[in-house]
Amino acid sequence: MKNRHLDKILGKLEDLDPGNLTILIQRLARERELLETVFNTIKDGILLINEDGVIEYSNEAANHLINLKPEDVGKAVLWKLVPDLDLTFDIKHFENTHSLSSREVHVSYPENKFIRIFVAPFEEDEEISKKRRFIVILTDVTEEKHLTEQMIEEEKLASVFLLAAGVAHEIRNPINSINIHLQLIERSINKLKKNNETDKIEKSVNACVSELNRLDGIVNNFLNAIRPVPPELTEVNLLQLLDEVLAFQAPELENLGVRVEVELKTDLPNVLADKTQMKQVFFNLIKNAIEAMNDGGLLKITTDLSDEFVYLKFIDTGVGLDPESLGRIFDPYYSSKADGHGLGMMIVQRIMRAHGGKIAIDSKKGKGTTVTLQLPLKVKRVRLLESHSDE
Repeated sequence: MKNRHLDKILGKLEDLDPGNLTILIQRLARERELLETVFNTIKDGILLINEDGVIEYSNEAANHLINLKPEDVGKAVLWKLVPDLDLTFDIKHFENTHSLSSREVHVSYPENKFIRIFVAPFEEDEEISKKRRFIVILTDVTEEKHLTEQMIEEEKLASVFLLAAGVAHEIRNPINSINIHLQLIERSINKLKKNNETDKIEKSVNACVSELNRLDGIVNNFLNAIRPVPPELTEVNLLQLLDEVLAFQAPELENLGVRVEVELKTDLPNVLADKTQMKQVFFNLIKNAIEAMNDGGLLKITTDLSDEFVYLKFIDTGVGLDPESLGRIFDPYYSSKADGHGLGMMIVQRIMRAHGGKIAIDSKKGKGTTVTLQLPLKVKRVRLLESHSDE
């Protein structure tokens, strides 16, 4: 559609004196500046490209998303800045003004991001531009994608937990039945005259009862581990908790020749956390480090502090993880150890999420592993709780 107001002005250019022409130019400059400000305020990236992919206009958000320098506008080609788009986007598809296109692409520079790209023809008179032009809208969907993946993961875990809880419950039924029959056998033995044979049978029955009790304990621990329990938040001194866990694991550390160094970069303030659950996090991480250093080594624990978070790093000199194991470390029932049950790190991740925290893992095969815990400070945690209560 033609701009009738602009057509009127352009039609009168020949009749304008230099003074009025200056006023008109200043007015157009102010309107352009206003539009530039509006476009640069928008969080989505906006591009205007021609049919060759040359970028004729971009706002600041677009420059940041695809690493476009302002001086390259008018020269840079979109397909070269976003290679994934070149493989999936065909400009010939736009045969008429009603054609639209949308897709997601991955860019790794200047940041690792996922961008949703929407392309639509730019309607204008052929007299104005010899080449067709297109509007491109860029939306950063990285966080949305991660949240979707997290939701899928949590749904997958929930189904696994439900299945596991059902299996564990069913295991209890035969355990109880066997236990009852063993008690009956034990009563019958007590009625018999004591001799070597009855003593042997009694010992065997006692051994079976003991193993059944142990199996029942394993099932109970398993159910407690996988059952989602909201944290009971109290003011907690993380270093004190860490000392308690290290004291408990000291014999195993000493037996395997693992040295522990705790480096305090700063005095850590108390945080709001569930004492029991955080102890489990520390225990699981230290246990993993111990098992990764069977021939002895060094476990270094460091602390750090920002305006909003407390950080604890567990750095071991163990065998490290290969890329496949690192990528699946939080998967239920996946373990890089032959005798591992594959629940430890999954439980750690779940506890950290329930506390509003995060866990990051860096590892190199043969060099060791670094696990970083990030927990919100008390003030930030209170704000999070207040915001959730207002919803």
